[in-house]
Amino acid sequence: MKRALFSCFWVLVTIPVFAQTDPQSQAHGARSQGMGNVKLFSDDSWAYFNNIGALDRWSDTQISVAVDQRFGLKELSTLGISGALRKEYGTYGFGISRFGGDLFNQQIVGMGFSNTLGIVSLGTKLEWFQTQIEGFGSGHGLVFCLGGVAELGPKIFLGAHFSNLTQSKISKYSDQKLPALIQMGLGYFPTELLKILVELEKDVDLTPSVKAGIEYQLGEWILLRTGINSHPSRLSFGLGIRKDRFGLDYGYGQQSALGRTHHFSAFLKW
Repeated sequence: MKRALFSCFWVLVTIPVFAQTDPQSQAHGARSQGMGNVKLFSDDSWAYFNNIGALDRWSDTQISVAVDQRFGLKELSTLGISGALRKEYGTYGFGISRFGGDLFNQQIVGMGFSNTLGIVSLGTKLEWFQTQIEGFGSGHGLVFCLGGVAELGPKIFLGAHFSNLTQSKISKYSDQKLPALIQMGLGYFPTELLKILVELEKDVDLTPSVKAGIEYQLGEWILLRTGINSHPSRLSFGLGIRKDRFGLDYGYGQQSALGRTHHFSAFLKW
C-alpha cells in the first residue's frame, strides 16, 4: 500500500511545473540560469552540479552559495552550496542542494573529482538523492554521473554530461526512475570577453531541449548575460559582478505560462 501511494503521489508531482524545477535537470548557479539554463561550460564551483568534467578546467578553489525563487512560490525554491578544492593532480568538488517546501522536498548530497589530461577534462561524481513527501514518507537512491570537456581548438570547446547512468529509482517503494539526462554542447570563445554557448539536452522520458547563451564582459568587473531555452520556452537575462576573490550573480527567467524566476548566487575563491 505504501509503495502504491508513494508511486501515485510521485506521478502527480512530476507535472510540468516540477519537471522544470527538478534539481537533477536544472542548472545550478545564477550564471547558468541567466544564460538559458546552459550547464556544460560552467567556470566556477557550480560545475560540480552542471558538468563535473568542467570543474578542473576552469574552476579555482572556491565555495559558492545560491538561492532560486521560481514562479513566486516558496514551495519551488532551491537552496544550494557547492565547493571546489584544486590540487596539482585534479580538482575535488562537493555539492548540497534542497528543493521544495514542507510537503514535498528533494535533497542532493554528493562528491566528485575532475582531472585534465591534455586537451580533455573528465570528471565523475556520486550523489545521494532523497525525496520526501509529507504523509507518504521518503525515498532515496544513489546517482552516478560522468562529464567532460574537450578543447577542439584555441577558441572552441566540446562538452558532454551524462546523469544517472545507473538508472537509479526514486525509492525502493517506486518503479519511477530518477531523471536520466544526456547533454551535449559547443562553446565558442572568440575573445576573452565573449562566450557563446549552444547545448542540446535530452531526458529519456521528455522532449529534447535546445539551449543557447551569451556572456559578455563589460569593463573589468561586470558581466552581461542572456539566453534562450526551447523546452520549456524561456527567455533569460543575467548580471555578474567580479571583484578580486568575490563574485555575485543574478539570473532572471521568464516563462510565458508560469511566470518569472529569480536566481541569486555568490562565491568566494582563494
